[in-house]
Amino acid sequence: MQEGIVKFFNDSKGFGFIKDKESNKEYFVHVSGLIDEIREDDEVTFELTEGKKGLNAINVKLA
Repeated sequence: MQEGIVKFFNDSKGFGFIKDKESNKEYFVHVSGLIDEIREDDEVTFELTEGKKGLNAINVKLA
């Protein structure tokens, strides 16, 4: 499991970005990959999967 912080999340559009705590890389997250509801600045854990345009965060839940 990766750990990160929600940098941006748009509820109405259903997507956002999570910044990885260790690598500082940003990963796309879609509402379909959420376990818990998230907001900006929430600490989360997540897994990564290959998406159409790179790695996507999935199984996202509050830390």
